[in-house]
Amino acid sequence: MMKPGHISRRKFLKTSAAFCAVGAGVFPLARKALASRPPYFESAAEEFLVEARYYERLPHRKIRCTLCPRECVIDDQERGYCGVRENRGGIYWTLVHSRPCSLHLDPIEKKPLFHFLPGTEALSIATVGCNVNCKFCQNWQISQVRPEQEPGLDGPPEAIVRLAVQRKCPTIAYTYTEPVIFYEYMYDTAELGREQGIKSVMITNGYISKEPMKKLCRVLDAVKIDLKAYTEKFYREFVVGGLKPVLDTLVLLKDMGMWTEIVYLIIPTLNDQPGDLKAMCRWIASELGPGVPLHFSRFYPQYQLKNIPPTPVSTLERTRDIALEAGLHYVYIGNVPGHPGESTTCPSCGETIIHRIGYTILDVKLNGGKCSSCGEVIPGVWK
Repeated sequence: MMKPGHISRRKFLKTSAAFCAVGAGVFPLARKALASRPPYFESAAEEFLVEARYYERLPHRKIRCTLCPRECVIDDQERGYCGVRENRGGIYWTLVHSRPCSLHLDPIEKKPLFHFLPGTEALSIATVGCNVNCKFCQNWQISQVRPEQEPGLDGPPEAIVRLAVQRKCPTIAYTYTEPVIFYEYMYDTAELGREQGIKSVMITNGYISKEPMKKLCRVLDAVKIDLKAYTEKFYREFVVGGLKPVLDTLVLLKDMGMWTEIVYLIIPTLNDQPGDLKAMCRWIASELGPGVPLHFSRFYPQYQLKNIPPTPVSTLERTRDIALEAGLHYVYIGNVPGHPGESTTCPSCGETIIHRIGYTILDVKLNGGKCSSCGEVIPGVWK
């Protein structure tokens, strides 16, 4: 019988093989994979304990986490909602610093970031955990588990940055799960990466408190926000979170001058009401500006929403028309490889300036961040 907190040899070998498949430059991190940790890391895990940066101490050794809008109040020896931050004797610790569970090389277009160094690769990392529970999560196997349930790699910030330099990746992406919950690890890696000329992008749900996000902007170069819907009801029932904090984060990013793109997953019958979409697009245009890229992505059944069919392409096209009519300049259709809505067109002359099929860039007609045909400035990070 396996002891609690251990995984089988078969699962460990399978997981290790998956890490090795990333590439020779990434493989060394897998050699110290933490395949077996007892619950709460009671043995030899102090190397992964880093004190959390956003919390308040309360009487009776309780703490209040101030990292995200949940503001969990946590008793001694308990964890917050995310499952990766623990109160030990009135001190709050993150359990996942330097312990990625996923490490891959991805096209930056997969994030998706379409106006950020197109055609380049991002070294993409994640730890387990999340501060929401989307019923349509595509990475629930790692986002909805605890650190002792998933083998991790020995990946301190210096090792991650070194890999990015070795693999000539201009960017590190914090992605797959929710980077907010591994905030300290992300911050330390991004700060070190910046010293080495490596950019950092955060792929997030935007459910984060104001002060942590403001400080994080010092070391980030771009943020992609998953805007799940434009109603509190949807967030309450299908995300277990809230809409307003996400909108506040979007406004904050604009005020901080952070390059931002938005993804909206269209789920049939749940968040595809034209009235809500029109209101959302008008809000984006007025509060964030017409140059913010907005990606409407096709839903496929998964996790706890397997009873809903894939989004009709016609729905995505109608939604894109709504956004364009609201004055947004860069509106994309995602998860439909080969669709014209994947490419970037100049809002001034209509020229296709970045031609995409899936994650592949076929042609770029930009000259110094401007349309090669008419000279229109195309917002983004191009070099």
